[in-house]
Amino acid sequence: MVPGEPERVGAEVVAALRRARMRGIVQGLPVSPGDDVLVVGEVAHDVVFPGMAAVVHHGGAGTTGTALAAGVPNVVCPFFSDQPFWGRRVAAIGAGPPPLPISSLTRDELAARLVSVPEYRVKSAQLGRLLAVENGVKNAIDLIERCRSCG
Repeated sequence: MVPGEPERVGAEVVAALRRARMRGIVQGLPVSPGDDVLVVGEVAHDVVFPGMAAVVHHGGAGTTGTALAAGVPNVVCPFFSDQPFWGRRVAAIGAGPPPLPISSLTRDELAARLVSVPEYRVKSAQLGRLLAVENGVKNAIDLIERCRSCG
C-alpha cells in the first residue's frame, strides 16, 4: 500500500535507514536504489521477512501476520483503516515499538524506532516460533463448526 505523499515518505525512510546505519529493502515507495537501499516490486513476504533485522510496514492485517510469523521485530507506520489497531497490538505484545503514524513519520522518529529494534528481537522470535506451530486455519474452522452447532 502506498501512502499519501509517497515522495516525502520515501525520502524520510531512506534518510532514517542511513541515520540508523541500516540497509533496507524498499517496496512501494519512489526511492532510488543505492548501496544501502534495494528497491523491489512484488516479493514473497514470507520468504523475505525472516532474513530481515526488522520489518517496517503499514500495518495491514496480512503484512502484520506475515511479519509476526517471520519472528522479527515490526515497526508499524499506519495510515488508515485497521492499521492503527495492528500497530498497537504489535507494541502491546512486545514485537515492536509503538506505532509511528505515517503523518508523523520523520527520519528522526523512524531512525529512533529502527535503533530500538534489538530490544524486541527475543519476544519477536518467541512469537514467530509459536506461530510456526499453530494451525490457524484448522483452529478457525473448528471454532466456526463449534459455533454453528451452538444454535
